[in-house]
Amino acid sequence: MKRWVCCPVLRNLTVVKGMKMRCRFESTGRPAVPLGSRLLTDPSKVFEHNMWDHVQWSQKDKEMAEMKSRENSAVLIPQEYQNTFDEEASKYWNDFYIAHESKFFKNRNWLFREFPEILSHKKETCTREDGECNAISTSSVESNLCHNDSWQSEDSSHFFAQGDNLKGHHTSVINETVCSCESSRRFSEFKEEMNAFPGSEATFRIFEVGCGAGNSVFPILHALKDQDSGPFLYCCDFSSRAVELIKAHPNYSPALCHVFVHDVCTEAATYPFPDESLDIILLVFVLSSIHPERMHTVVNRLTRLLKPGGMLLFRDYGRYDLTQLRFKKGHCLSENFYVRGDGTCVYFFTKEEVHDLFANTGLKEIQNLEDRRLQVNRKKQVIMHRVWMQSKYQKPVT
Repeated sequence: MKRWVCCPVLRNLTVVKGMKMRCRFESTGRPAVPLGSRLLTDPSKVFEHNMWDHVQWSQKDKEMAEMKSRENSAVLIPQEYQNTFDEEASKYWNDFYIAHESKFFKNRNWLFREFPEILSHKKETCTREDGECNAISTSSVESNLCHNDSWQSEDSSHFFAQGDNLKGHHTSVINETVCSCESSRRFSEFKEEMNAFPGSEATFRIFEVGCGAGNSVFPILHALKDQDSGPFLYCCDFSSRAVELIKAHPNYSPALCHVFVHDVCTEAATYPFPDESLDIILLVFVLSSIHPERMHTVVNRLTRLLKPGGMLLFRDYGRYDLTQLRFKKGHCLSENFYVRGDGTCVYFFTKEEVHDLFANTGLKEIQNLEDRRLQVNRKKQVIMHRVWMQSKYQKPVT
């Protein structure tokens, strides 16, 4: 049930009343409610906390946000200057990390509450939303080699071309023998390839794209350091300065993590691990910095890196977030895409856009949520509407 608030500072705020929700932390160790469970049921207590979850917008809130968005996007940056922000994105982000180092963003300790999949250190992949899982082992890979056309030997045909005098079961015996030999050889090559990259011995691999100065990296490494199930973390950023900051951090461990400079927009650029080798890909406030026209290509390439059953975890800015509404005229590159004063760019998503972006690459939607919260500055007695997108998409098990 929703009701309007009459308090002057909260005149347009809609709250949720009469909703009974379980405590966020229960005996299962999993969040009872996605995206938090701190609900504002009494508007007079709005300044008792810094953040409120699941805040609904009034019609006036929506109309005001749309009006501000139209105003700040009415004047576009001239086309001749727009390419600069795309082509020199790494330079702008490099300058950002030179100026701020690791002091600008806070560590994302909330990751494990919203994305418990990060800590799922098991050699299995869930194929159903109800949690039923099927283990995938190397033995299953080996047993499938003879049944997969891509693993058939190009040289095996000459055995059968010369076998005109072979009849009946002799032909089947040769077929089985050749397939067995070829599968053994191919599987040996497969294992050699898998052992030729950092973290190849790991049983669970996580990859964070756009790691910045390590605000996700070090909370994850802290959680992984005492695990004995073989997890390994990869992370990349196209800012060389950001990568240097991570490597120089006292908690960086090459035994658990491999960080490298990489531009995900460059499709031809190679990764230090093969396709279909990752269990988790983490995209947290990074896709929004990429030009909208490049996003599909980036997601399509990342999808190929996931194992069947692997998960892509996404969190980023939502449409009409406070950040978008604060932009002034002359900072808009295209619809809902802006450039900040330091030259870095940001896009603001809708649920439908997020779904299309990931589903069109063949991923299955597990979660796609709009996270609307009320951020509070208790000192200044100011309330601010925040909007983020949070999604989980899975690569189908073939």
